[in-house]
Amino acid sequence: MPALMLACRHTGMDGNRHTGRDAGLPARLPGGWLPTGPRNGCLTNKKEESMKKECVLLADGFEEIEGLTVVDLLRRAKIYVDTVSIMDDYIVHGAHGINVQTEDLFDEVDFEEFDMVVLPGGMPGTLNLKEHDGVRYVVKQYAKEGRFVGAICAAPTILKSLGLLEGRRATCYPGVEDEMENVILTETAVVVDDNIITSQGVGTAIDFALKLIEVLDGEEKAKEIAESIVF
Repeated sequence: MPALMLACRHTGMDGNRHTGRDAGLPARLPGGWLPTGPRNGCLTNKKEESMKKECVLLADGFEEIEGLTVVDLLRRAKIYVDTVSIMDDYIVHGAHGINVQTEDLFDEVDFEEFDMVVLPGGMPGTLNLKEHDGVRYVVKQYAKEGRFVGAICAAPTILKSLGLLEGRRATCYPGVEDEMENVILTETAVVVDDNIITSQGVGTAIDFALKLIEVLDGEEKAKEIAESIVF
């Protein structure tokens, strides 16, 4: 099945658009973080540098609606979104047979550049994210530094496994509550507790994406996008 291709935003030194390794990206430094500076060694402009930036981490078996609704709505809100594969290939296989071509591999990304990281649910996507050492490190660093972390469906269990939800308010897919001990669970569509945003699943994906827009760019922008999609 052909892969769903998401818009590529890398501009190479030759002035052409490139994806991933073709973009002349720098090697990853020891410790897991890329050098700071223009995005992945590519040309940027002042407008792009001033934009809020969010990355969505995708693994084989991710829930397509949860991941791609976030990508779609945040891009409508003019928020810079990067789709990142944690697999060995740019093409990630969704839980329901939808293949998505991401823009970067995990090791090509400078996570210092982003304001938010988002984890979709789905199976076995959630397990693949949970078992990835790099994902665990980045999520813990974001939470520690006060950057935003979003997780939907079963993905909040990743945050719980990292000790990020102890005594905090959160929500999750109704079938995984037994993995959320010592978490103040609610049955609302989206819960914001400081810099952690959680949501329940496919049916709350739009609510989740709109809340991420609100957190990054304000309530008025979230309302504008909601009205534009007749939500």
